[in-house]
Amino acid sequence: MDQPKEQTSKGHTRTRSAVKVNPNGGAPLASTNLTLSPQLQPPCLYGRIIHALTLSAATRPRSSTKGPLDVDDVPLTSPGPLSPQQAQRMALPTQPRSPGPTSPLPRSAAQSPVPRRPAPRPKDFSFLLRPENYHPLTPLNVPAAFRSDPSKQPTPETPIPDLLARGQFRAAAIAATNALTGPDAPAPSDHARIFSLLYTRLACLTLIDGTSIAAQEVKALEDLNSVVYVDEATGEHLVPWELRVLNVRLQALGFGDPRRAVMSYYDLAREARARLAAATAKHDNSARELWKDRLADVGVRVAGALVEMDDLTGAAHHLGSLPAREGGKLAMAKALLWLHLGDVGAARRCVKVEEAGETAGKVVDALCDMADGEYEAALARWGELKDESEDEMIGVNMAVCLLYVGRMQEGKALLEELVTAGRSSHTLLFNLTTMYELCTERARSLKVKLSERVAAMDESANGWEKSNADFKL
Repeated sequence: MDQPKEQTSKGHTRTRSAVKVNPNGGAPLASTNLTLSPQLQPPCLYGRIIHALTLSAATRPRSSTKGPLDVDDVPLTSPGPLSPQQAQRMALPTQPRSPGPTSPLPRSAAQSPVPRRPAPRPKDFSFLLRPENYHPLTPLNVPAAFRSDPSKQPTPETPIPDLLARGQFRAAAIAATNALTGPDAPAPSDHARIFSLLYTRLACLTLIDGTSIAAQEVKALEDLNSVVYVDEATGEHLVPWELRVLNVRLQALGFGDPRRAVMSYYDLAREARARLAAATAKHDNSARELWKDRLADVGVRVAGALVEMDDLTGAAHHLGSLPAREGGKLAMAKALLWLHLGDVGAARRCVKVEEAGETAGKVVDALCDMADGEYEAALARWGELKDESEDEMIGVNMAVCLLYVGRMQEGKALLEELVTAGRSSHTLLFNLTTMYELCTERARSLKVKLSERVAAMDESANGWEKSNADFKL
């Protein structure tokens, strides 16, 4: 008995719905491609087919995705086992095709030797050795008290590490420029030496209130994602991670494009995520922790960049999406960002006493009290912390609380005690000079005397030489 023949539909043809990968790292983009044969289109069915496919694509649930800043979905295991049908298909031998009359016969290996890959040419970074890339640093923005003592003035032969150890950041920045552009400049292919000196230059400029100068000089690097900065043999990036992170914010300032920082941070996060996955696959715990910390650090920096863009809503949403980490500097940084955004509850949740230590938890509680305007309660908390620790930050915040509760003379005296004890941070000096301006009309003479006291201190790696901006001169 003959079997009925299977009928073939000739009315129309269509392709399946496809999911396209979003190139920006977001959710997949659902798209439905429809192809109809123009010769065999039934006019009465065309509209129904389009309507049905449109409804199917519109009602399809959105797939859940994760961005480059997430850590918890790093691949840790190999793909699952194949099904029996897949294994059987893979086990079937493939029949070799017989050469046709027009296909050439296969050539032997001896007849077609594999060409050797030429050795990669050394990179040329001579464009970073040009003197016109760097600006001269004038000593006029340094108080006279720091320039009058000959025993503390460095010589041109002083090594850069010694200058950094003594807190001579302006002299270190000048020495780095001389090393890059002088007669003993490194070879154009010596990328390690060049990038080390450039990082010293830019970092020291940010420490001496020269961020605007650093933002102009960093333009010489141009795009760090270029192949110029990638080792062709190993695929490794030649620029140190610290310089790449510093470059992001400085270039955003230099080019006047704050959105550039967010995009660049996401590029760094994508690389850190890939390195984290590779270290996990190799069971390299030290590298895994390193890249995990770097990924978390970049996530916090993205929130800071959004705050600088005045996108407070986006910053709050981004901070809320970051995975919770144990206590430390990153937890404190997240708490401070939440305080900047005005969410005191989220700031308290970032640093818990059992995770970050008792001192860090009390510090966040005191800052939250200040943010809520509860200066008396905050003053009591700072007083307890001051009895437990001699940290300069605790004393400065306690002095600010004393100012807000109407006890400015006590706050000024507390800050002067910190200076006598050898403390001289920018925050301390700025707040003390502000109280001088509020207390008396002879504020300038008090500021000059304060600069002389700080200049008489011993040199230290925390920074000895100050600028006029530190004393509001």
